[in-house]
Amino acid sequence: MENVVVLIVGAGPAGLATAACLTQFSIPYVIVEREDCSASLWRNRAYDRLKLHLAKEFCELPHMSYPADAPTYIPKALFVKYLDDYMERFDIQPKYLTSVESSKYENDKKCWSIVARDMAEGTTMNFVAKFLVVASGENSAENIPDFPGLHSFPGKAIHSSRYKSGKSFSGKSVLVIGSGNSGMEIAYDLATHGANTSIVIRSPIHVMTKELIRLGMTLAQHISLNLVDNLLVMATNFIFGDLTRHGIRMPKLGPMNLKSKTGRSAVIDVGTVGLIKRGIIQVQGSISKIMGNIVKFQSGDEIPFDAIVFATGYKSTANMWLKNGESMLNENGLPTKEYPNHWKGEKRLYCAGLARRGLAGIAADAKSIADDIKSVIGHQWGYNLDDTFKKEHGAIVSIVDIVWPPPSAKGFPLFRAHRRPTPPNHRRESGAREVGGSATVQI
Repeated sequence: MENVVVLIVGAGPAGLATAACLTQFSIPYVIVEREDCSASLWRNRAYDRLKLHLAKEFCELPHMSYPADAPTYIPKALFVKYLDDYMERFDIQPKYLTSVESSKYENDKKCWSIVARDMAEGTTMNFVAKFLVVASGENSAENIPDFPGLHSFPGKAIHSSRYKSGKSFSGKSVLVIGSGNSGMEIAYDLATHGANTSIVIRSPIHVMTKELIRLGMTLAQHISLNLVDNLLVMATNFIFGDLTRHGIRMPKLGPMNLKSKTGRSAVIDVGTVGLIKRGIIQVQGSISKIMGNIVKFQSGDEIPFDAIVFATGYKSTANMWLKNGESMLNENGLPTKEYPNHWKGEKRLYCAGLARRGLAGIAADAKSIADDIKSVIGHQWGYNLDDTFKKEHGAIVSIVDIVWPPPSAKGFPLFRAHRRPTPPNHRRESGAREVGGSATVQI
């Protein structure tokens, strides 16, 4: 059994960001990941032409910017490198191939008991944690709707997570189901590689340029969302015209309000709309059923296809292993509370990256979680950690370990801290001494 202060489940961007923020406060943690690498969605389950849909200033993780010469819209390979550099900078070392099977809160011990499996060795691992962070992501498992007759389809039917490029689909008839950013971009990629492409667009969507989204997110920091939405919708109508005759309807809520209230993002056009207008990409409505290679739509049309790509999103799997998490997550494994209060549950339970707010939301979650954990550690026992160490030890210190369970009858934890010489040009408090070495302090 391994006693830890904070256990982070998931080494995607949310888990890495949380680890980095804890590191800033020198709060020890363990981060576990079921895959054999960090950010497996980006490394292994993203199509080749993918770029971050938002400008880089809205896609940074805490405490580290992109290189100055990085492009405004970061391609997949560069983002993966950014994550690798991020891990190196904050010395984040996940335990890979470690799959959490169950976790429950022990009321008598006031801690989380977690059972995990070492997938490489086939052995069971047990953790006891004072704080538990769910960072396994909203994109943990593929979501494929069970259409009537899908089992009878003889062609290739894949989820977008397994789609890489349209090269292998050239000359084939392909149906893309789903009209979010992935679905629209995959449809474009297929069409430009010579596939006869159709896309199912059932729900109303906002289609915008990446420049408009960047403008909207910048303006939203200064003026009301309603005013921003009015400007964006007018600009969209001017750029794209009336898209209803092409099968694309606009939601009643504006794009910024829609994101704020539902988590649904606007679709950033990469050229798909132009191909739809020219008839190169066909828009279809809801599917009625599948009969062999024939897909029947609710409009009555029956069209044969060689392949289907499901760009139908993902789902959270947190509820499969998390018990006693009702205060934070609903039956779908997503937060019960509305943004921005979604990240904290009861009994020192937290979630990062589940609010459908992208990388900016992940950064905000990670900072909030680390701040709260620091506050609990410092104030639950009646101390401000920074002030306490500076006052009692006359030096700048860094907490490097918390001994838990506490060895004393009082039940107070031990904090091991490095005492460091005062840096040059740093103004010391009155009476402070320049010291080195380390100490174990009980507070």
